[in-house]
Amino acid sequence: MRTTHRPLTTSALALSLFMAALEMTVVSTAMPTVVGELGGLQSYAWVFTAYMLSSTITVPIYGKLADLYGRKPVLLFGIGLFLLGSILSGLSTSMGMLIAFRTLQGLGAGAMQPIALTIVGDLYTLEQRAKVQGVFSAVWGIAGLVGPLTGGLIVKYLTWHWVFFINVPVGLGALGLLIVFYHEQVQRKPQKLDYAGALLLSAGVVALLIGVQGTGRNLLALPVGAVLLVAFVLVERKVADPVIPMSIFKIPAIAISSAAGALFSAAMFGATTYVPLYVQGVLGGSPTLAGGMITPMIVGWPLASLVAGRLLLRTGFRPLIVGGLGLTVLGTGLMALLLKPHTSLLIPELAMALFGIGLGFTATSLLIAVQTSVGWELRGVATASNMFFRTIGGALGVGLMGGVLVSQLVKDPRVPISAANELIGPEHGRGLPPDVLQSLSGALGSGLTINFWLICAFAAAAFTAGLFFPRVKRGEDMSLSVSDAAAPH
Repeated sequence: MRTTHRPLTTSALALSLFMAALEMTVVSTAMPTVVGELGGLQSYAWVFTAYMLSSTITVPIYGKLADLYGRKPVLLFGIGLFLLGSILSGLSTSMGMLIAFRTLQGLGAGAMQPIALTIVGDLYTLEQRAKVQGVFSAVWGIAGLVGPLTGGLIVKYLTWHWVFFINVPVGLGALGLLIVFYHEQVQRKPQKLDYAGALLLSAGVVALLIGVQGTGRNLLALPVGAVLLVAFVLVERKVADPVIPMSIFKIPAIAISSAAGALFSAAMFGATTYVPLYVQGVLGGSPTLAGGMITPMIVGWPLASLVAGRLLLRTGFRPLIVGGLGLTVLGTGLMALLLKPHTSLLIPELAMALFGIGLGFTATSLLIAVQTSVGWELRGVATASNMFFRTIGGALGVGLMGGVLVSQLVKDPRVPISAANELIGPEHGRGLPPDVLQSLSGALGSGLTINFWLICAFAAAAFTAGLFFPRVKRGEDMSLSVSDAAAPH
């Protein structure tokens, strides 16, 4: 049995996460320009939610497959599918095509982050893991620094299509390193994937997303989604090998991490989706400037994560979680209160920095708390379930905010929504009649202001959930509860 080369395997995992982080910042920077060229502002949120939806519903399935068949084949498949979706997204010529291929891209992304973080949990001890997670957070910080600038330069000097093509060399590098240097020994068990549970989960999440974005008949999807998810829970409690074992939620750290993760992710994805739109559409900033508003968050996150990794064994999980979530409430509160037309760009930069620092303390602590609650045989599904709740929270949150924005834009029937595409385009609506421009600017600003208050509400709800995280004394319950008998060589 060949042994795993830990440094090069870790480098491959870091490349995978760098690719995912870069994708978020580059696409957020380019999206207003994409809408200005392709049209379809009413579908703006779907470019993000289609990606998050497809990655959300596959996360627990990939996690279960990783526990059954090993991490390596699942991660390689996910990276390959992500690259295919990236290439096709770059070749899109309409919003419909872009949304479809972003969905394919998300199907691959559903494997990348949870399986990469699961492998970190396999390869390193608790003390080492806290430090490595800090390094991985630094990868997100680097992506946060170069992403908005890269996206702005691509849009300015090339075309927006290239924001998707830049993933290809990074992804191929990660694939090569994993194939050659990562090896695992898996104790295969006679288990089968719970197809009924996977289908119910997927259908339930899709129905909820349609419901939160819709009006009229679309709202009927909400109770349908609720019924499907209740059926999913009932099925999971009876089958021998569930997609998500309900028993893991009896562990307080996992249950509270799931709830807090869903809520703060709704706030995070809402901020990264709509702050750039506000800067470009309401404040009249350039694509580079709009994308740069995300940078303080993604730089503050890894810096705080590095500190959290060093403090974790001294303070325990709870102080870092509660303190971090408190900072997210402060940052989002500033955003909701002070983001107005003609406001200084220092306001969103400060708000996003506080938000990112809070997320750095919180996300790292919650993830390590989940991974230390179970052993190798459940670590994949436990990590994936944590990622699942984060992504479903983000998808539903952005979907809800997309519905709010569209409802504000269509309030005045005299103004076609197609004119809004020109408002956020490179000319900022200069060719529109003054009355149309004024009406659209007001509607866009009103919708985004409501969304900023929703972001603050999600952060406050996450803080409330964090208050219930169990108090753990130093050194108590800070080690794995199940032996790592099947860990990779």
